[in-house]
Amino acid sequence: MQGQLVSGRYRLADSIGSGGMGRVWRAHDEVLHRAVAIKELTAALYVSESDRERLLARTRAEARAAARINHSAVVTVHDVLEHDGRPWIVMELVEGYSLADAVKERGRVEPTEAARIGLWVLRALRAAHSAGVLHRDVKPGNVLVSEDDGRVLLTDFGIAQIEGDTTITRTGEVVGSVDYLAPERVRGHDPGPASDLWALGATLYTAVEGRSPFRRTTPLTTMQAVVDEEPAEPLSAGPLAPVITALLRKDPATRPGAAEAEQMLAEAAEGRRPSAAQAYVPTQLTRNDPEARTGPLGTGTATRTRTAAATGTPYPPMTAPTTIGPPYDTTGTGTGTGTGTGATPARPPRRRRLRTLALVVALAAVFGGGTAVVLQKWGPKGSGTSASTSPSPTPTATDTGSTAGGVPASWVRVDDPLGFSLLLPKGWKREVVGKEIDGLQQVDYTPDGGEHFVRIAVDTSPDFANAHDHQRDLAEQVGQRLVGYRTVSLRKNLYRDREGSLWEYTWTAQAKDVPFPGPRRAIDQAYIDRDGTEYAIYMSSPARDWKTTRKQFTAVLQGWLPNGS
Repeated sequence: MQGQLVSGRYRLADSIGSGGMGRVWRAHDEVLHRAVAIKELTAALYVSESDRERLLARTRAEARAAARINHSAVVTVHDVLEHDGRPWIVMELVEGYSLADAVKERGRVEPTEAARIGLWVLRALRAAHSAGVLHRDVKPGNVLVSEDDGRVLLTDFGIAQIEGDTTITRTGEVVGSVDYLAPERVRGHDPGPASDLWALGATLYTAVEGRSPFRRTTPLTTMQAVVDEEPAEPLSAGPLAPVITALLRKDPATRPGAAEAEQMLAEAAEGRRPSAAQAYVPTQLTRNDPEARTGPLGTGTATRTRTAAATGTPYPPMTAPTTIGPPYDTTGTGTGTGTGTGATPARPPRRRRLRTLALVVALAAVFGGGTAVVLQKWGPKGSGTSASTSPSPTPTATDTGSTAGGVPASWVRVDDPLGFSLLLPKGWKREVVGKEIDGLQQVDYTPDGGEHFVRIAVDTSPDFANAHDHQRDLAEQVGQRLVGYRTVSLRKNLYRDREGSLWEYTWTAQAKDVPFPGPRRAIDQAYIDRDGTEYAIYMSSPARDWKTTRKQFTAVLQGWLPNGS
């Protein structure tokens, strides 16, 4: 294609870069007589007609995104066009190298130089965020350094998200390079400015250490590492080390804001260790330390997570050490950069634990040369489901005969290996949900592989002081994820002479997510027993069967006997 005239104006010279989605050419603008770079989306040659239209829409979105940002550290887009059935982007030509090239050739970049580069990338991101644009693919390959004057530029807004635009990605698709996806994006949450800052932190780690902080043998294990694991301590980061640690905090609400991060990078670029960044560096507390769980400076032992709601997203166990975090956010922005008042010690917001309420989600395959990740929703019948039939130990069923209180006489009492017992219709099978996480265990009983089921959660170390606060927290999470979610009721009650909470809600399960799509309804009774164990008795079914299911739930509550009763 060398020498070809594109759109009657741009003559291709030589290829200067390529990736999974396209190729970049050095070219000459024969109208304005200047050198330009042209990005050719070669992926359009190998996709269906419908996907080709999607690629064209994404290319136009890239041009719109870059055009909204007026900053010297953002590569200028001159034109977007369609030629030979493919989309092309005409951009400013930067004669230089990418940060990825520098790492490959040198092994690693000096900390002060990496901080200088990061500072300009951050300034580009601040300009983008102010313009309502999220980059979503910050990585070493998208950071350019000019050979002439050392100018740093952020490029490739190809998967950027513009505020107010409708999505042009497939439902359930998470785009971006796996190594640099923020934990909240892996979990399926909507990205925000903090997600770009996470990616910047991972990029800087790669620059100074010569390797990605979370790269594992497969994309799936890499994503699991992003969510579950802390990166190895950077050994060559110098004054940049605490800044990287701050940017790579798992909880986006506890990362520094852009302005604070810019100040930190400016100090690191001058060879000074930023004092403000030290507030974000983890501090280990021993198990015997009286502050390990309740101390004023820590969040206690590593918090556990639970999967939120039907068709929600996974919250794998968090293994981060106890930390001394940034000040309380008094600005109401949730960035954690506000200034506290009085003598209250600084600490990060508490992470929330979520128990599984219904069908689960699992991370899945990668496509597009590592540039896009799909989250595949699995249900109890799907292969690889986290709800696995438990052949042993087997619960014991005994015929109850005629039972008082409205429980059908045909139901049988089931003594579960977890210590509780309950009354259920004959034939319901036991399935274990996930693995035990620090005292939290969950099991299902279902007659049909999960279309109708009872779920029991037993938590010997609950995160909340009462069941009502826990359910309110869960409701907030569920309401953000489920299509058509509606709270029917959420109120305090008394159950087994203990303060409890009863929560009922509806939503519409999607065919792309679960094997049982359509309108569903669920109800959850939770309480904390005298020994401090939290029990949750949850039941869900298609909405069309709710009249029967609701009666069954009442019978289940009447026949429930917790551990030791």
